[in-house]
Amino acid sequence: MTTAKRDTYTPETLLSVAVQVFIERGYDGTSMEHLSKAAGISKSSIYHHVTGKEELLRRAVSRALDELFGILDEEHARVGSAAERLEYVVRRMVEVLMAELPYVTLLLRVRGNTDTERWALERRREFDHRVAALLKDAAAEGDVRADVEVRLATRLVFGMINSIVEWYRPDGPDGRGGTGEREVADAVARLVFGGLRKAS
Repeated sequence: MTTAKRDTYTPETLLSVAVQVFIERGYDGTSMEHLSKAAGISKSSIYHHVTGKEELLRRAVSRALDELFGILDEEHARVGSAAERLEYVVRRMVEVLMAELPYVTLLLRVRGNTDTERWALERRREFDHRVAALLKDAAAEGDVRADVEVRLATRLVFGMINSIVEWYRPDGPDGRGGTGEREVADAVARLVFGGLRKAS
């Protein structure tokens, strides 16, 4: 675990450290002592910024959820055929996941053991349902193959996107630069929509 040494901490830098510790140790396995050591500040200094580790968790998963829900408000997610909107949303989900990698990783690992985790899981389900509704609409409009069950397709699409947190590294596996957000988003879109779209 990386230990940072700083004279002053902002809520944002503290959140960044907390997210890394939560990912490394698991939320349940993280104590305020772990957080203070990782941040290189006293526990009382942490309490100057937040009420406790659950507030840090809520801020972290809120950041991921706000970014994901923000996609649905973007113009290209609201205008056009359902298939076009779905493809846009899928691409943007990949981009958000990669841009907010630690925060989305943490969101995908919450298990529902605390009020904050249960709230995050409920919000995630809401987001998933809204994306699934787009896929259902695309099927109803005849743009998606009829031989692919919508709920199964939705799970497979989310599985592909969410698995990115397990292997993607911004600097690449060797630290010399990784695959770009656009390249990964394009690959996911090609695989998803090459399999889902009706043959013309």
